[in-house]
Amino acid sequence: MADFWDSLDRLHAAARRNRWLGRLAIVTRILLALGFTPSGYTKLVGHRFTRLPVEDPVGFFFEALYRTGWYWNFLGAAQLLAAVLLLNPRTTTLGAVLYFPIIVNVFLITLSMHFTGTPIITGLMLLGSVFLLCWDYDRFAPIVRPTTTRRG
Repeated sequence: MADFWDSLDRLHAAARRNRWLGRLAIVTRILLALGFTPSGYTKLVGHRFTRLPVEDPVGFFFEALYRTGWYWNFLGAAQLLAAVLLLNPRTTTLGAVLYFPIIVNVFLITLSMHFTGTPIITGLMLLGSVFLLCWDYDRFAPIVRPTTTRRG
């Protein structure tokens, strides 16, 4: 198993040395932050996200979320916080960690509610989020690697 982790370390180190992948990570952070900013702000200030009627399943879903009140605002605050953290070089890893569960939920909602076209966009956002988590693998390695105990 140690060979697997060593290979993963070498692969990650090679990727981090690639200038184009580094630029892709920066562009991905900016695009993901831009993706959450308008919807996060809309929710945070307490506005509705869509004008679809409640007779439409998607409109009904968003109206139900909107009527939760402070939870609607919390969703917006979480999206904005993730976006801001992604844009600050010192907090990008934390931003990627926060962004991931939010975009997983958004992606699953767009799939389950049969949004037209939106699963493609949210799927790409999810892929970008996974890329950023992989990009920061070295910061997660101590957490995700199994520990080995030595007896001596």
